[in-house]
Amino acid sequence: MSSSNRRLFLLSALALGACGFTPAYGPQGAAHRLQGQVLVDAPDTHEAYLLTQRIEERLGRSTGGRYTLSVVIEVDSEGQAIASDGSTTRTRLLGRANYTLRDATGVALADRQIVAFTGYSATGSNVSILASQRNATAQLMVMLADRIIDQLILLSPDLTGTDGST
Repeated sequence: MSSSNRRLFLLSALALGACGFTPAYGPQGAAHRLQGQVLVDAPDTHEAYLLTQRIEERLGRSTGGRYTLSVVIEVDSEGQAIASDGSTTRTRLLGRANYTLRDATGVALADRQIVAFTGYSATGSNVSILASQRNATAQLMVMLADRIIDQLILLSPDLTGTDGST
């Protein structure tokens, strides 16, 4: 790295610090205040299990955190490519997750809907189609969970605890 590039990099870092920028995943960042504090309702479907697993991977498992998260998942499938014989060769999965974040007293802090989609090939053997469908469903749940977490991180500076602390 040339000296002019180094200087530009250092000046950029100073400018970010001066404007109050803090990384979302840093020790004082917005994501840190959610770490281990969000208790997700017990999953009742395979899709809900996959979504909960991803949320707990990113935010940590909570046994009685400051917040509870309820998620209702809908997954619709639709044929996207139809062969001349009428068989479906590609399927699209559309996922919707309606979530509510509540504080320890049960007051709703956020009530939102997230939408994502993915697709899979419906050609080949029954085993390969089933594997593709399962993989697409798992990918869809990861996308929905990541979008929920991203929104929670954006909301976290405005969240307060039951004692009024952030």
